[in-house]
Amino acid sequence: MTERGEAARRGIVEHVRGDPGVHFNALVRGLDMAPGQVQYHLKRLLGERLVAEDCYGRTHYYPPSFDAWERRALALLRRETSADIVGVLLESGETPAAEVTERVGIARSTLSWHVERLVDAGLIEEYRDARGAVVLRLAYPERTARLLRRARPTLPGRLVDRFTRLVDSLLGE
Repeated sequence: MTERGEAARRGIVEHVRGDPGVHFNALVRGLDMAPGQVQYHLKRLLGERLVAEDCYGRTHYYPPSFDAWERRALALLRRETSADIVGVLLESGETPAAEVTERVGIARSTLSWHVERLVDAGLIEEYRDARGAVVLRLAYPERTARLLRRARPTLPGRLVDRFTRLVDSLLGE
């Protein structure tokens, strides 16, 4: 391999180490490389120096030290609304879903969409209390807190989440 090719691969690996869970488009934007170049080098880096995880329509890249649970968790925590939901649960512990909805400032349907994915990934658990109200809690609070500190919501993800919140507030759900 050429020195230039190895430098490009080192740059990709360093970027992924600094921003685990980065998806392809964000990786291309963060590097001074064409999409085809990034794709070419990623194919050669997967397995030994990087791991790819498909999560909800996007491929995210991680150092191999991240296990499957951490990879899915980070992919979800890169969404601002999911991170806010997890933040409320970290702060308050077990919390009724209605209170989470209010504190995050989202509609019930938006909370439901995020909770479904967070439960599926094993980050949170939901159950019904004695009155039948849905209550949420973190499955692994310490692990989740560590990952939340590493997650960086992307600008496109933040824009989607904020647009959803705007629509929620306009519809008054």
